[in-house]
Amino acid sequence: MAGELTTSEKKHTVGRLKSRPQFLAAREGEKRRGGLFLLEILDRKEPDSQARVGFTVTKKHGNAVERNRMRRRLKEAVRLHAGFAMQAGHDYVVVARRDVLKASFKELAAELKSRVETRPKHRRSGDGRPRNV
Repeated sequence: MAGELTTSEKKHTVGRLKSRPQFLAAREGEKRRGGLFLLEILDRKEPDSQARVGFTVTKKHGNAVERNRMRRRLKEAVRLHAGFAMQAGHDYVVVARRDVLKASFKELAAELKSRVETRPKHRRSGDGRPRNV
């Protein structure tokens, strides 16, 4: 058909978090802090379902116009650069900071991609032994 783009790549779509309980559940998961945002990740233990993402921008970060601009920038960065790296069966919540407005889009996308791709660090057991023994 004329006008259609033909690519051999499979598009990787990311679902959305829509309800408050979904956002609150993600708070119990892993947290990855960054200069531009906080990324909360929850493993739902459902590897067959698609990854879901939600965005949070609090009122302390500006008026509605600025908050919506932050949200749109983050959504576009996920769509273009980080959606493919999100693991199936996981929920991701991006909590924006004010610096999202001032950062270049390239910087924003790079930080988002690196935060999504980093793996959790192993936690030490709390047995009370000193490290250098």
